[in-house]
Amino acid sequence: MVTAKRTCRKPAPPYGAARAARPLPHLTTSRTTAGRAPARRQNGPMSTPRVTSDLDPAIAARLKRSADGLVPAIAQQYDTGEVLMLGWMDDEALHRTLTTGRCTYWSRSRNEYWVKGDTSGHVQHVKSVALDCDADTVLVKVDQVGAACHTGARTCFDADVLPLAAPAE
Repeated sequence: MVTAKRTCRKPAPPYGAARAARPLPHLTTSRTTAGRAPARRQNGPMSTPRVTSDLDPAIAARLKRSADGLVPAIAQQYDTGEVLMLGWMDDEALHRTLTTGRCTYWSRSRNEYWVKGDTSGHVQHVKSVALDCDADTVLVKVDQVGAACHTGARTCFDADVLPLAAPAE
């Protein structure tokens, strides 16, 4: 019988200098030999990525990252144009997406890399990857298997369509 490994985490200190000074695992130079995500980090301010990545340096040089070292990645159904979801990528997640044919994202809530579909079975097979004109957003055209949203909906944008105001005449 296989049992899940349980870990206890100490409560995070309040926001402030002590918290911000901690190194952030996904932004450090060490990676596990199996290519898995580094250990979890506590939530708090993030700095520019320092992760060693095999992303083509020419692509990495073009990326305009947020202060936490991430770029938004829009997943779109390749044949219908349907917008499926928004995730976040750093250089390593983008490299894995380009080289494996499966979307890899950085989970800001779990503080680890995740390959879409590894636990749910709702896989995203990559058809193409493009940067927008400012190189601050990634568009990943995929063949989505099953639901894209963690709620089980086809897309993350199905449930909450906002009303538009009537146009002024």
